[in-house]
Amino acid sequence: MSSMMRVQWKVLLFMFLVIFSKAISDKLESRTSVPHDSPSYCLGWRVAVETNNVHGWRTVPSQCLLYVENYMLGGQYERDLDVIMEQISCYLKDIVLANDGMDAWILDVDDTCISNLYYYRGKRYGCDPYDPVGFKTWAMRGGSPAIPAVLGLFEKLIEGGFKVLLVTGREEETLGQATLDNLYNQGFIGYERLILRTSAYKGQSAVLYKSEIRKQLVGQGYRIWGNVGDQWSDLLGDCLGNRTFKLPNPMYFVP
Repeated sequence: MSSMMRVQWKVLLFMFLVIFSKAISDKLESRTSVPHDSPSYCLGWRVAVETNNVHGWRTVPSQCLLYVENYMLGGQYERDLDVIMEQISCYLKDIVLANDGMDAWILDVDDTCISNLYYYRGKRYGCDPYDPVGFKTWAMRGGSPAIPAVLGLFEKLIEGGFKVLLVTGREEETLGQATLDNLYNQGFIGYERLILRTSAYKGQSAVLYKSEIRKQLVGQGYRIWGNVGDQWSDLLGDCLGNRTFKLPNPMYFVP
């Protein structure tokens, strides 16, 4: 075989290997890539937002509307809450209270104690942009139902001797009484204090506002054993407490 033929043969072999490798790569990619309109993509998206790997997201991807609806209404949301409550119950067994009235537990309010699912159903489960006026109108009605798993936790905490502090970003001036009534009507009775956002904290991010509230509580002598919220902004910042517990909420993000 002449040197020219050998060169031509090597070129042909190289081209064959390139084409073959590309075909294998495309086949593997078709098996592993996830279309953006598939349930697997929406599951991955929900995991990403729940683990706070996605920051500052504004709306649920429109292709995930049915996925989020099924998650919230199909039973998985409640099962996820039950797992978290089991973890909290195990943690509670190891806590020895000082019985001085300063052993505290913090609970967020919206979509932690009471649910706004009915409101967000009208907003396509978060696919539509947040509407502050519309939400305030909804909250003033005082019709948010208790989240049963958290109400059960609340009752256990009260019976166990904890001072339960409810900390919310709701404005005291406009939503204070409606929130008090809503919580009472849903069975949240016997907590130490409901802390709402006053004008002094207007414009602050949830992280800064709730950090400041917790600092004040610690300064008053409270020992925060646990802190529960549906938003990462409930659980970031200063004076978080001994343990934090994040509840699922794929419908909206509060910075």
